[in-house]
Amino acid sequence: MKVHLAQIPQGETLHLEGEEDAAPLELEAAGAMPAGPLEYSLHVGLSDGGLFATGRLAVPVRMTCVSCLEPFEREVVSDPFALQMELPGGELVDLTPEVREDIHLLLPAHPKCDQGGDKTCPARFPSGARTSPMPTEKAARPAIWQALDQLNTPPSDGSP
Repeated sequence: MKVHLAQIPQGETLHLEGEEDAAPLELEAAGAMPAGPLEYSLHVGLSDGGLFATGRLAVPVRMTCVSCLEPFEREVVSDPFALQMELPGGELVDLTPEVREDIHLLLPAHPKCDQGGDKTCPARFPSGARTSPMPTEKAARPAIWQALDQLNTPPSDGSP
């Protein structure tokens, strides 16, 4: 996504709206695939030797559910999107790295098909699956460490 600085009116913002190919977002590196184009609606302006952009970004992505291992689609939306950057020099400024970073940060680390609440994940787990809370750190420690734990505890008879 590139912006021509000469198109931005002095002291005003330029409204950019449209779609672009989502391939430059490199979603595959984050475990997702683009399921459509990147849609954007941005206001871009110049301020104190820098460029700012605010607005909305949206891209449909295809991910695999970590529970049922089925593919599903979800729209990743950055609203509000905001960036401020120094002008790198030249008349053309590429916003792609900043847009890519913002979208990647919005992708779930462990995608689940039922996260949106619009469906129920078909994955079923055995009834014997652990439902009790994790044991405390002390209880989970192997007995071998108990001898070392004793070294940290001062003797109760008052001797050093």
